Amino acid sequence: MSEENIFLFVPNIIGYGRIILALISFYYMPTNCAVAIFCYITSALLDAFDGHAARYFNQSTKFGAILDQLTDRCGTMCLCAVLAHFYPDYMFFFLLSMTIDIACHWIYLHTTTLQGKTSHKFIDMSENRIMHLYYTDRTTLFAMCAGNEMFYAAMYMHHFNSELTIVGIPLFLAIAYISAPIAIVKSGISLLHLVVACKNLSIIDVNERKKLVEKVH
Repeated sequence: MSEENIFLFVPNIIGYGRIILALISFYYMPTNCAVAIFCYITSALLDAFDGHAARYFNQSTKFGAILDQLTDRCGTMCLCAVLAHFYPDYMFFFLLSMTIDIACHWIYLHTTTLQGKTSHKFIDMSENRIMHLYYTDRTTLFAMCAGNEMFYAAMYMHHFNSELTIVGIPLFLAIAYISAPIAIVKSGISLLHLVVACKNLSIIDVNERKKLVEKVH
């Protein structure tokens, strides 16, 4: 039996497409709103398709999971960087948002790897009920991720289309206000990633130190 080439698995190929779309979006973000937002949203929506493809073709891989996470994190980070430029008065907020998103997910993913888990989305019942709901209920996960992206995308669109209104209210600003609570909760969940990861990491440290002490004695 020939060795499988996981780099050519269907979900991973979709992942490469997401990266290409994201890069095109980044290039046009400062100047071309239509191209940038189309590529950005399409890349984000394909996140759902690569997951379905992985399950359908039985092609779930650690490489694909990491690729998926990095694409999500880098996409949101770059959009926030552009928003910090567009809205300098709120730069601290966007920088803080980037920091929370990257740092919390990094330590959580790294900790699950040290624990030997098969996926960064595998949550034990003993860890946290909120985290368990977030990762096991697909409707909740989709709503949170979509609402979070909607907030940042709406802020981006408002910069280019502030004159577009509905009943006298700027359309995209209204969308941003509506989705802002979801973005805040999403950041709160990211911080929860941090708390859970630190707790699990401390358990790993304690166990390793116990083994060292046993070796000494």
